[in-house]
Amino acid sequence: MYLEKLSLFNFKNFESQSFDFQDKINCFVGDNGIGKTNVLDAIYYLSFGKSYFNPVASHNIRHNEDFFMIEGEYEIKDRKDTIVCSLKRGQKKVIKRNDKEYEKFSDHIGHLPLVIISPADRDLITDGSDTRRKFIDGVISQSDKLYLKSLINYNKVLSQRNSLLKYFAANRTFDALNLKVYDEQLEQYGIFIYEKRKAFLTEFAPIFKERYLAISNGKEEVDLKYKTQLDDGKLTDILMQSLEKDRVLQFTSVGVHKDDLQFEIGGYSVKKFGSQGQQKSFLIALKLAQFDFIKNQSNVKPILLLDDIFDKLDAKRVSQIIELVNQDDFGQLFISDTHADRTEEVVKKTNQSYQIFKLNGEKR
Repeated sequence: MYLEKLSLFNFKNFESQSFDFQDKINCFVGDNGIGKTNVLDAIYYLSFGKSYFNPVASHNIRHNEDFFMIEGEYEIKDRKDTIVCSLKRGQKKVIKRNDKEYEKFSDHIGHLPLVIISPADRDLITDGSDTRRKFIDGVISQSDKLYLKSLINYNKVLSQRNSLLKYFAANRTFDALNLKVYDEQLEQYGIFIYEKRKAFLTEFAPIFKERYLAISNGKEEVDLKYKTQLDDGKLTDILMQSLEKDRVLQFTSVGVHKDDLQFEIGGYSVKKFGSQGQQKSFLIALKLAQFDFIKNQSNVKPILLLDDIFDKLDAKRVSQIIELVNQDDFGQLFISDTHADRTEEVVKKTNQSYQIFKLNGEKR
């Protein structure tokens, strides 16, 4: 699978722009703010129907315009697929595959597997548990439709339970039987999600550790630990135990929506005790392991986006990463960088076909 052509209309700083790509390495170079990351984000958009960097869809429309459209033409197992994502102000987002509109965006997830490595990934270390849960869910969902459906259903029931708790508080009333209906549904979906996440970590952690060893030359021991309240008992029992607290808070304080992924190096928190270099290596190993896991599950080589990583890593780590991706295990690769000469020097070492796009124009 690879992206043959990308067309952008009123997307971020691009008014109208098209790119024809190599099936191996494609590089975007230019000054900061010129749109390199925006091109990578457009490619991400085609896979997930949303931006990696800006969750507010309307903010991706070019200034003083009413809509944006992204079109991608893909070669997938000897067939052509055309994906179009568009948004008009005041209307709902539309995603089409070969001119047929998706009724549910979730049906598109996993069709075009993709992994991005970006400086923004540091949020996985610095932010709260929600960011790390999204990482787990994003990896599993690209190859497991049932998991994604259960996750959507769980969050829908969770929202309904929270609304009921708010209703109880506002009306100074309480209906245990009504609440129990939601508790049982959360148990049903929650157990499935819990078991899937446990199974995922069992398979994913060794892949991650192997990737980290390759990047760090085997100097440190790293680990991923799944932290969940469901290790302490049935979800319905845990919900019952926290009922009074939930009534006061007016939201559900326990469940798989509180799960976390603990990052450790040498038995200690990466956030608190990892150096900048160790944290960078940790995140890159995490994303390369994500690539490996999705490829193993789907038998498709995901598209890999490397956003501005040459500026954030030392030469040794860059050469190690390029060496890792210069294997038959990898498919199409997109790179953004501020220095054309540096990029060309790096990609030449891969002995793969490549092309370099020098961007210039309106900044945003």
